Amino acid sequence: MSAPAAPRIFISYAHDTAEHYQRVGTFASFLRARIGLDVRLDQWDDSARIDWSDWAIRNILAADFVLVIASPDYKRRANGEAPSHEGRGSQFEARIMRDALTRDLHGETRRILPVVLPGGAVEDIPSFLTPYCTTHYRIPEFTDDGVAGLISAITGRSQNERPVRGIWRGAADSAAGPTLATELPWRDKSADITAGSAWIDGISYEHSVIFRTAGPTSGSWVFAEIDLGGAYAHFTAVAGILDDADDAAFQTGLFCVRLDGEIRHLDHSAFGSPRHTELDVTGVRLLRLEICRPAAGVSPAGPAARTTRPAALAWGTPTLR
Repeated sequence: MSAPAAPRIFISYAHDTAEHYQRVGTFASFLRARIGLDVRLDQWDDSARIDWSDWAIRNILAADFVLVIASPDYKRRANGEAPSHEGRGSQFEARIMRDALTRDLHGETRRILPVVLPGGAVEDIPSFLTPYCTTHYRIPEFTDDGVAGLISAITGRSQNERPVRGIWRGAADSAAGPTLATELPWRDKSADITAGSAWIDGISYEHSVIFRTAGPTSGSWVFAEIDLGGAYAHFTAVAGILDDADDAAFQTGLFCVRLDGEIRHLDHSAFGSPRHTELDVTGVRLLRLEICRPAAGVSPAGPAARTTRPAALAWGTPTLR
C-alpha cells in the first residue's frame, strides 16, 4: 500500500520587506524539507514568464490548506486600505479567499489558516480572517515544536489527546453495569493476544484477554494495552491457566499489571490455582495486562531466555468500575 499523499499547502503573503520575504522563504522551506508538506510558494516558480493571477487562482483552489502570513502590508491590502496599484498580487489573493469564505464559511475557515511568524503580530492578520474570534497560529521558531499547533490543524490530530469517556456516575442506573476491558479501545497488543471466552478452573470467563500459542513460545512477555482515559477507579480480574491447555497440569504463568507504565501487580499462577487481582486504578489512563509462560528454570522476576512449550493462559474477564 502506498503512503498517503502529503497535504498541499499554498502560502499567501505580501512582499513587505526583504527581511520578511526571506523569513517567509525560510518558513516554507522548513515545512517542505523538514515536515514533508507539499508547499507551493511564488519564490520557487520564477524561472519562466507566468500569468501570476492564473497561478494564484490555480494554487489557492488546489491547496488543501492556505497559509496567510500576517504582516502590516498584507493587512492593509486585504482590508482595502491600499491603493489599487500597490501589492496587486496579495490584494488579488485576498479577494479570492474572501469569496471562498463567503461561499463556504465553515469549510474555508478550516482550510485558510492565518499564521504569525517570529517578529509578527496578531494585529497584522487581515480582518476577513477574524483574528480575535477564530484560531490563529503563532510560530515562535522554525522547529518541530514551534509548528506543532499548525501541523495539528493540517493533520486533524490534536496535540492533546481526548480521554475515553467513562460511565456517567450521576445516572440513575450507573451502578448497574461494570465496563469490560475487552470492550474498551486497545492501544496495542502482541500478536498472540486475543479477546474471547476462557475456561479457568472450571469457570467460564466470557470476556477475557487470552494468550494462546500453537507451538513453543520464547518465554517472553506478551501484552494488551487498554485505554482507560482516567475514567475508572477499580480493576478486577482472575489470572490463570486455561482448562484446555496442553500439558495443563505442568503449565505455569506469570501475570503483570502496569498502570501508566509502572508495575503495580506481579503474580504467579499454576494450573488449578487461579489468582484473583484487585487494583485501585483511579486516574489511570493506560492499563497494560502482561502474560508470560516462563521457560523452565527461569525466575519469575527475571527475563526468559529459553524456548518453552505452547502457552494457554488468560486474564479472566478483566473488569473496571
